[in-house]
Amino acid sequence: MYKVNDYVVYGLTGVCRILDIGKDEYTGNDETQYYVLKPVDDNNMTIRVPVDNENILLRPIITKDEVLSLIATMPEKEIIWPEDERRRSADFKTALKSGKNEEWIKIIKTLHSEKETRAAVGKKLPKMDEAIMNTAEKHLNQEFALALGISPEEVIPYILDHIPEK
Repeated sequence: MYKVNDYVVYGLTGVCRILDIGKDEYTGNDETQYYVLKPVDDNNMTIRVPVDNENILLRPIITKDEVLSLIATMPEKEIIWPEDERRRSADFKTALKSGKNEEWIKIIKTLHSEKETRAAVGKKLPKMDEAIMNTAEKHLNQEFALALGISPEEVIPYILDHIPEK
């Protein structure tokens, strides 16, 4: 069980801070406890998540050591590019929803590579791919920033400084 003020990753919402843990005062249900979550990038939203619901993707943020380990493996991550746009979109959305940093890194690496390839011939990424890449980057940067004690804007320069040479 998490504690108040812990940071967690909640599904596609991203990094949230636990504001409170309590019963549902609105329905009078005294049996179910809820986490009250505040997304780090949205001061106007709060989310109530049942503590005992195993179907909800809620996990602790990674540690600094885990971030450094992920950065060390980034050059080895494979590029996954299904040519069929529908399949690619479905695969990337599934990977995004997994909540796994390794999957987010694969998406980002793949889409950045494709973006560079297309830019070289004056083309752009399809809007859906661009949106998926931006979402994966946002979630990864938020989580890495908290784990490293830096701002989300400092994450990419940090990664570039710490990524091993091929």
